[in-house]
Amino acid sequence: MAHSKAEYDRQVSFLDSILDEVGEDQEHPLASLVETIGSLVETYETAHLPEHEGAPVDILKYLMQEHGVRQGDLPEIGSQGVVSEILSGKRRLNTRQMKAIAKRFGVSPVVFI
Repeated sequence: MAHSKAEYDRQVSFLDSILDEVGEDQEHPLASLVETIGSLVETYETAHLPEHEGAPVDILKYLMQEHGVRQGDLPEIGSQGVVSEILSGKRRLNTRQMKAIAKRFGVSPVVFI
């Protein structure tokens, strides 16, 4: 677990770089490291940051509402149709989308995993 905000920030940055490398490849040699670092980040967030609990789609809906963002305002995810399918549960967020929207809203990608 991170013991300081600086250590947490390093872990999030490291997680982002691993996600860039691993992408959607669950068989990638570093795929298990994503889960491990993600758990460390999540532990720190649980102890030190405001609650962001729930299904990834619920968190996305919450962030969209809090920031006044509409479906068509999320080109990071894809077209308005793709965003609609994600919000309705017909499609899941992929790693690239998780990372992009996490960056946009200033949260860890872990909240979408």
